[in-house]
Amino acid sequence: MGALLKLSAAIDKFNELIGKLVMWLVLAAVIISAGNATLRKAFNIGSNAWLEIQWYLFAGVFMLGVGYVMLKNAHVRIDFISGKLSKRSNAVIDAIGIVVFTIPLSIIMIDFAWPVFMRALDTGEMSQNAGGLIRWPVWALLPAGFGILLLQAVSELIKRIAFLTGHRSEPFSDADGKSEEERLAEELAAEAARHEQALAAVIKGSK
Repeated sequence: MGALLKLSAAIDKFNELIGKLVMWLVLAAVIISAGNATLRKAFNIGSNAWLEIQWYLFAGVFMLGVGYVMLKNAHVRIDFISGKLSKRSNAVIDAIGIVVFTIPLSIIMIDFAWPVFMRALDTGEMSQNAGGLIRWPVWALLPAGFGILLLQAVSELIKRIAFLTGHRSEPFSDADGKSEEERLAEELAAEAARHEQALAAVIKGSK
């Protein structure tokens, strides 16, 4: 189990790096989108290539960031159910879901997408739009994205099994194992409590 946990940690570090790089794709997409809109409105200058690079970047953010989302436990959960279950129950559900759904789906999608990517690469497939971009880079995102998801799914499965077998104190990558929605709700509740305390102090001081 020690070797598997080291493998899990290596996968986590890889997807942590990928996640940070993907954040720059978001910035690039915003800049290109704003620049393209400005040129089109102000100078009546437009390009299909600039339009297509926007959704290329969006596809890159979505496909390459999926492993990072899973690492941070930020994917969609039914929180009102999972929040009532114990860590052990959630770990069992996660392990079953990873084995039955995530890993098989990732393998199937890689097997499906790889020939599509290779065909686009071999033929030099181009966009059908005038001045559009070459297609193989965006097709490459499909096997790459599901490959990243597959790696992180393996990492998460290792952590769940390690937790269930007593080799790890927490089933999640983050120590508290909370989703982004749960953290946000806690932050909002804490902020509301601070405002209530401040208001109470003002009312008390005015008496």
